Amino acid sequence: MLKPLVADPTEFGKVAVAMGGSSAEREISLRSGEAVMAALKRKNVDAEGVDIANDPIAALSGKNYDRVFNIVHGRGGEDGVLQGVLQAMGLPCTGSGVAGSAIGMDKLKTKLCWLGLGLPTPRWLVLRDEQNFQQCEQELGFPFIVKPAQEGSSIGMSKVTGATELVRAREVAAGHGSAVFAEQWVDGTEYTAGFLGDLALPLVRLETPNSFYDFDAKYRSDSTCYHCPCGLDGGFEKQIQELAGRACAGLSVTGWGRVDLLIDELKKPWLIEVNTVPGMTDHSLVPMAASALGIGFDDLVWRILETSMETD
Repeated sequence: MLKPLVADPTEFGKVAVAMGGSSAEREISLRSGEAVMAALKRKNVDAEGVDIANDPIAALSGKNYDRVFNIVHGRGGEDGVLQGVLQAMGLPCTGSGVAGSAIGMDKLKTKLCWLGLGLPTPRWLVLRDEQNFQQCEQELGFPFIVKPAQEGSSIGMSKVTGATELVRAREVAAGHGSAVFAEQWVDGTEYTAGFLGDLALPLVRLETPNSFYDFDAKYRSDSTCYHCPCGLDGGFEKQIQELAGRACAGLSVTGWGRVDLLIDELKKPWLIEVNTVPGMTDHSLVPMAASALGIGFDDLVWRILETSMETD
């Protein structure tokens, strides 16, 4: 169990809870931010919610903040941009720094790093235009999943089961303004591995009637099931936690976060992506995993805020 670093809420000073932003995940970020704000208030932390919209400098300047709890999901908050702004402003913030945030937000860069480290991740092919669709079919085979490289919350993702679906799937993904790639479909069970500082949180197993764990399954559906304990034997679960730790270390992801992965029918793990600013809503997975260790939501928020002390 983690021992709190800070005993007195006044040690944090005045805290800006940065939320909102301008990405496709704005509404989820606002929900996360309100939950974090309420927890900090219950802990007697001097916290103030700040919707950074698309101008974090204007939103944060001249307010005498001492640090920032970053809960801005997606581009502009999770991709190194906000981290760089805060570094220039001399404001310590929670979570990963510029490098870890920038790499972690880009699924293609993430996969290249994991490939270089010899870590397992599904095969993929960048979809530049219709000219390499046939190559995609030949190298990956159906089904596969099409994704924008720099979106979270499964936004813009589509499962493709045949050639007629591929054009539309690429158009949907391309509409989010980043590179588009097709990724090998893995038949297996989805898990998520959260961490808080050096503490590996219990795995959560996800179960959805949808074709994959999409935006609806994450935030709207009441039919999604979450299992924690996840059902894996203790030794194997520890191996997966260690794999997730190596996956984060290789990307310079620190402080807190979550690694999503699949385990196939042969019990082989496949790393999918990393989240450096995970959700903190009533459907969110890091709070669920922390709760299984006896860490309540308010204590979790406190301990995430403590990660900003490391950059003071």
